[in-house]
Amino acid sequence: MFDIQRFSIHDGPGIRTLVFFKGCNLHCDWCQNPEAHDAQPTIAFYADRCCESFSCEEVCTEQAINRSGFRINADRCTVCGDCVESCAYSALRLIGERLTPEDLMDRVLLDKPYFGSGGGVTLSGGEPTLYPKFVSRFINLCVRNGIHIGIETAGRFSLEKCLPFLEKVDLIYFDLKVLDPSRHEQAVGKGLETILSNAEYLAKNGFPVEFRMPLVPGHTDTEENIDAAIAFLKSIGHQKLHLLEYHNMGEVKIDIIQGKQLKLGLSRYTDESLAAIAHRFEQAGIEQV
Repeated sequence: MFDIQRFSIHDGPGIRTLVFFKGCNLHCDWCQNPEAHDAQPTIAFYADRCCESFSCEEVCTEQAINRSGFRINADRCTVCGDCVESCAYSALRLIGERLTPEDLMDRVLLDKPYFGSGGGVTLSGGEPTLYPKFVSRFINLCVRNGIHIGIETAGRFSLEKCLPFLEKVDLIYFDLKVLDPSRHEQAVGKGLETILSNAEYLAKNGFPVEFRMPLVPGHTDTEENIDAAIAFLKSIGHQKLHLLEYHNMGEVKIDIIQGKQLKLGLSRYTDESLAAIAHRFEQAGIEQV
């Protein structure tokens, strides 16, 4: 996990606890969580907080501290976390920790009093379906404790491995991004055929699936992509869609992890642009939710 976010009201009904898994099998050019790309823990460096006391250097046994530039030498770092503990200014942060399903449930249960609002827990990422055994065990614990379960997925998963827990969840948020195969592979990654096949199966077999589309200027909001999304939703008998406004806050994270993701330099989505796109879907009989 790389974060457990409490008191969320945007990722399912009621007040929810969001669990963010590390690791993803796609590489969206506009990813808002670049720290989730790698499944392994990493050290983030906040240069604006660093006072150059170099207490981190004193405790590092691997000589993985750079005195200039990005503080951590990734080729030497073993991600032991000693440098993070030594920094009095919080300039270093360990992103990612390993938990068992039982460990995670202990943390989620702290929030259970708030779930009376109709809330619960939502699994996000990264891509939670990369860990079907873990997720299945955790969801069984949620069922046992009467906790509403949501999951957010980009759809590239093994249906055979994930069906045992997808049959137990209360809500599936399923992202549709780019529907042209060549453009999808370039901007998002391989696996579009699997994604659409999984979407169709869930929609046609009564799963509690709700589709979402992030509106990224010039990428997902083109006329061709909107027309393709409308055609696909109609073909699977689904007439509702969540439209998510693009924001560029994820780009701030790229530098703190020395990430490889490019900065697109796009502006936030405007209310006017969102209304225009929503109108196009609604004219085609696809309700925005």
